[in-house]
Amino acid sequence: MHQEIGESILSRIGNTPLLPILRLYQNEKVKIYAKAEWFNPGGSVKDRPALRMVEDGEKSGQLTKDKIILDSTSGNTGIAYAMVGAVKGYKVCLVVPANVCEERKKILHSYGTEVIYSSPFEGSDGALQLVRKIYQDNPGKYFMPAQYDNPSNW
Repeated sequence: MHQEIGESILSRIGNTPLLPILRLYQNEKVKIYAKAEWFNPGGSVKDRPALRMVEDGEKSGQLTKDKIILDSTSGNTGIAYAMVGAVKGYKVCLVVPANVCEERKKILHSYGTEVIYSSPFEGSDGALQLVRKIYQDNPGKYFMPAQYDNPSNW
């Protein structure tokens, strides 16, 4: 598994190795493997659905270069949106609870993502309510993948 010069980092999403689990079973007829999702460029299994949701938006025509990717998140899907958006040239705006860890905030900002903080006391539900309001106030400005309702986030 090697990367070609000029290949997009997004092509590495999902191309993660299978690792044999050797000590779980002693039966020689049974082989168990684990998918090493931390090898995704964003470090999470959530790279897969974030890329898929963005590509679905492109294919359907709902996501165009003049729209901003908007969603609520508390973690890895947001980081994946930020990475995918940065690579593909989309602006990304994420609503996150204010009490997410500092590392996640720094990662999001490092990708150039606009971050809107919702009440830490309302958790993910508060972020979801706020993102829906932002979208409803200006739907033509945003593409909202709606990760929690999107069948491509399975």
